[in-house]
Amino acid sequence: MNPLDWSFPIAVTWLILFGIILARAGGTFLLGRLARRGFRKIERIDTIMSGPKYRKAEAMIERWGAPVIVVSFLMVGVQTVLNLAAGTTGMSYRRYIPALAVGGSLWALIYSTVGLIGFKAIATAYSAEPGLTVGVGSCFVLAIIGLVVGLRKKDDRSETPVEDRV
Repeated sequence: MNPLDWSFPIAVTWLILFGIILARAGGTFLLGRLARRGFRKIERIDTIMSGPKYRKAEAMIERWGAPVIVVSFLMVGVQTVLNLAAGTTGMSYRRYIPALAVGGSLWALIYSTVGLIGFKAIATAYSAEPGLTVGVGSCFVLAIIGLVVGLRKKDDRSETPVEDRV
């Protein structure tokens, strides 16, 4: 079931994607609630919940609350961990469900319009010029990797005391 092949109107595609995100993000939140009640005794779950990325997500939830959940749907890579953290920190359903509805509807809107159009554009470019498309895509991936590595090196240098840098 490839979304690029769907011939549904955008509204129907939005509804399908909205249902998917409600199930996925809501399920992750419920998993966090279970973890809070003792599910953390499972070694794999405890390993995930002891990591720095997870602890940072939990701190964000405790500080900002529901707006973090809404914004998480607009960021790639943190959505799942923030929904899990919302469950383990005990965010109330009264605050979580509206945040899930707003953030999930934004996510579905982006993916049902711009997201699918972007995928179709890449597929069209690949069918016309596969070598050029792969080359440009590779350059893009390498630029992202370079940016991430550069930012990490900058963070590593800023963590060392001034006396050690001299």
